[in-house]
Amino acid sequence: MTVIERETRETSIRIELMRGTGQATVETGQRFLNHMLVTLARYAGVDLAVEARGDLKHHLIEDVGIALGDAVARFTPKTAARYGHRTVPMDDALVEVTLDLGGRPWYRGPLPSDLYDHWMRSFADHADATLHIRVLRGTDRHHIVEGAFKALGFALREAWVETGTVFSTKGAVRMDGDAERT
Repeated sequence: MTVIERETRETSIRIELMRGTGQATVETGQRFLNHMLVTLARYAGVDLAVEARGDLKHHLIEDVGIALGDAVARFTPKTAARYGHRTVPMDDALVEVTLDLGGRPWYRGPLPSDLYDHWMRSFADHADATLHIRVLRGTDRHHIVEGAFKALGFALREAWVETGTVFSTKGAVRMDGDAERT
């Protein structure tokens, strides 16, 4: 199990991430964020517990993305497949997510919601993940954002598959004062 606790003057967050069956207990005070995190856990096939509170909606959403990204970085095995990809239809929306958990943070969107586009960027930066999201179709923001969280969940599930070896031509890289990377 990976546990992250993040405390600032603006937010207080506790996240537990573990192998499981996609069960989630989430309480952030933001119903849509709760829904997206439950969705992410379900499609990623991991168990997730999130307790979070914050002064402003923006701070809360951003800091949950940061904390969950940190949890994903710590949770990802060195011998993970690294790569995941999924395209998800959700009513009028069609959203594609491509992911690499190889230690190179990069985000390319956007999503049609500034708050959830920022969540994805914060998540990618702290998960040390390359994350590309393409909205192929759609006009309903709820459907597009939810499609992105579902596709991210499926991509994480695929990227976390154990390969038994470091999935990189250069092997594991170790830098002074840093964790081992691929």
